[in-house]
Amino acid sequence: MPGPDITRPRNKRAERVSFLSYAIWAGAAAAVLLQPFAGSAEWRAPQLQAQSAQSSTGQPASVDSAQPPSQSVPAKDPQSKSDATSPPLAPPSQQQVPDENGTYVIRKDVDEVLLHATVVDDKQRIVTDLERNAFTVLEDGKPQAIVSFHHEDIPVAMGILIDNSGSMREKRAKVNQAALNLVRSSNPQDEVFVVNFNDEYYLDQDFTNDLLKLKEALEKIDAKGGTALYEAAVASGEHLKRNARLERKVLFVVTDGEDNASRETLEQAVKQLQEENGPSVYAIGILGDEEHPKRAKRALEIIAQRTGGLAFFPKTLDEVDEISRQVAHDIRNQYTIGYKPTNPRSSGGFRQIRVEAKVKGHSKLVVRTKSGYYAGTQAAASGAK
Repeated sequence: MPGPDITRPRNKRAERVSFLSYAIWAGAAAAVLLQPFAGSAEWRAPQLQAQSAQSSTGQPASVDSAQPPSQSVPAKDPQSKSDATSPPLAPPSQQQVPDENGTYVIRKDVDEVLLHATVVDDKQRIVTDLERNAFTVLEDGKPQAIVSFHHEDIPVAMGILIDNSGSMREKRAKVNQAALNLVRSSNPQDEVFVVNFNDEYYLDQDFTNDLLKLKEALEKIDAKGGTALYEAAVASGEHLKRNARLERKVLFVVTDGEDNASRETLEQAVKQLQEENGPSVYAIGILGDEEHPKRAKRALEIIAQRTGGLAFFPKTLDEVDEISRQVAHDIRNQYTIGYKPTNPRSSGGFRQIRVEAKVKGHSKLVVRTKSGYYAGTQAAASGAK
């Protein structure tokens, strides 16, 4: 079931959201589906967009300078590295790997299952020096041959989701600073968008790596109302899958309470976030004053664990900044493991995944990655090991 559309205008604060009209977006999106992108690192705009620009100005439009088909497209920043180095939109079956020049390109292999894995030792320290032969991948209990293995700091597409409900008013300054420090500590080629949510959700900045734009979006504080966390997370996951140009996807969520405004249930939200090519969710719960802290904590733990991310629960607001840096460290030190299932994906069905790592010098290693997927569909189950 498709999730809510994060880019749609809403009645409240519609003037704050600089989106194109739904009709223009739908036409551009259709053009993308009918006219796939070439495999270069330069975004090629659909012909329909160029024709639209010509009809409105009376002059031919340059195809190379047209914007990608997103309903909320920020103006290109000449200093933005992502415009020059990020690959075009890729379906879930494509892998993002560096070429001989260090530029990230897309390699298509429809049969390969990609896993992004973090490895920690018995003291919860991230282990970054493992070789390919240290890993074993099992699908439905059967060993699988690893066909690709990378351990580079590959750029990610990331959504930053910040609770904007009334109870967050006094916390936003430190939370915003932590979110910006997360971006500063991450790969400079990451592409990031910002969603502020209360009982509704707002895409206040679409994909960019411009810190000034991200800061301005985070400062759009209108702390009031309830907490529609599930709807905001599902909509942000859909935005990543539809519009991200990078294969790896992450959601970073900060909230101080239990969801009390979503039409989605927790289980429905988790199921949609677990779809194939869905994001890993890193969540921070500032739950000191929450009415039902145990229930709120459990919800964040479930979302994070089942998508291969982590949930944190700081005792004080001052800890949030350090946690954001931990999240950046975790994201930048993952292994990318690819394998071709012995059971053809065309046969469908749910496949459980377990990844193990063993090497001399480490008594116990734990691998955190998605725990399964639905072969032949867009639904995949993910979680922490």
